[in-house]
Amino acid sequence: MTTVLATILAVFGALAVAYCVWAAIASARTPQGAAAWVVFLVSSPWFGVPAFLVLGRRKVRDYRAAWRESHDLFSIQDTEASRGTLPFEREKTLRALERIGGLPFTGGNEVRLLIDGGATFDAICAVVDSARESVCVQFYIIRDDGLGRRLADHLVAAAARGVKVRVMYDGVGSQKLPEAWAARLRDAGVAVLNPDHSRGPTSRLEINFRNHRKTVVVDGDVAFVGGHNVGDEYLGLDPQFGRWRDTHVEIRGPVAGQIQAVFAEDWHWASGESLTDDLPWEAGDATDPENATLAALVPTGPGDPIDSGSLMFFTAITAARDRIWIASPYFVPDTDIMSALVSAALAGRDVRILLPSTIDHYLPWLASHAYFDELRATGVRFFRYCDGFLHQKVILVDDDLAAVGTANLDNRSFRLNFESMVFVADGAFASDVERMLSDDFVQSDELISALVDQPLHIRISSPLARLWAPLL
Repeated sequence: MTTVLATILAVFGALAVAYCVWAAIASARTPQGAAAWVVFLVSSPWFGVPAFLVLGRRKVRDYRAAWRESHDLFSIQDTEASRGTLPFEREKTLRALERIGGLPFTGGNEVRLLIDGGATFDAICAVVDSARESVCVQFYIIRDDGLGRRLADHLVAAAARGVKVRVMYDGVGSQKLPEAWAARLRDAGVAVLNPDHSRGPTSRLEINFRNHRKTVVVDGDVAFVGGHNVGDEYLGLDPQFGRWRDTHVEIRGPVAGQIQAVFAEDWHWASGESLTDDLPWEAGDATDPENATLAALVPTGPGDPIDSGSLMFFTAITAARDRIWIASPYFVPDTDIMSALVSAALAGRDVRILLPSTIDHYLPWLASHAYFDELRATGVRFFRYCDGFLHQKVILVDDDLAAVGTANLDNRSFRLNFESMVFVADGAFASDVERMLSDDFVQSDELISALVDQPLHIRISSPLARLWAPLL
């Protein structure tokens, strides 16, 4: 009996490994990713098969179906009347970004930089206090601390005025959030959604796909997007990190409606509830018809049929004529982004990558060291921000195109997370971003030491950490 059972288990195990190997080869976007999974599955099948079932999925199930069912939300935004006239010198780049994100560049927007947490949450709370119809809140991390309770106070007050308030947070990012925080909001009439709970136990097989978006939309007319989550550390109150250097943007006008549409799509996929008839869509009109500020939301994620996150960065990098500056807390590029950075540097562009000096996630920090030498040799420059922890996600292309949002320069944002970046094709806004990043560079040190000059443990472990790049 024992022999028969062992034989059955062996056959079952072999079939499971064979299936996972086939699935890894068939679904991997890159040969490196496929090879890594095959080696892992064959060498350690008892660990490899469960890991692949949880982490190896390339796309989120049913997300495109949910998108099709709620596509009328995007149709509301994607009209000829709402489209802006694209500048000739940027037309191909902006059209590419439109196709990647599925939303048009529109004029009539007001976009304001919000530097660091104090300015960001003061602005968010003030706009929530002015809400008349709806408030949509989405964060990757929400904590039940001073800032978390402050935001809850404003949301409860809005609900008491009769405003429809919805809050959605990521189940992994907010895993430490106590149920009492959500219960208080629900008792006040706020709809609170954790997609991991709403979609049932099968969502655990999609644990590697996270919703990393951080947005607030009020009345469909004012929206906020950027790098801040909800927690005291984002106000610089955590002594481990000190100053938390982050950036949000406040948007008024048609792009606020785009951000609301993406929130509604996420809500629909997570809960099955359509918000088509329950949110104000006419509110996101041009704030000033004479305002030529062009902007668009570029949402990306594993529900897309293409690698939209990587393509977004690739498009921005290859569009540069004079410079491309990118600020990101993590740097784990894929081969396409590596090639784009090398090509831009070899062509004489000013290519700069701004990273933190403080470590919050050790493995990505370690893996990044394996890329520096190769890219520096072609002219790419790397800087470490020294005045606290840098968490902003910002792109500056030349002097007329900039982006702020949630996407990091790593494979997780390229292919595994749902992200949002607001692109603004406007010289004045790009100038604001240039001044902000220039101030950050003043507070930074350029990385010039080679890997061979690093401590022994970094020299040995960084190439090994790079092997995990497809999952970082």
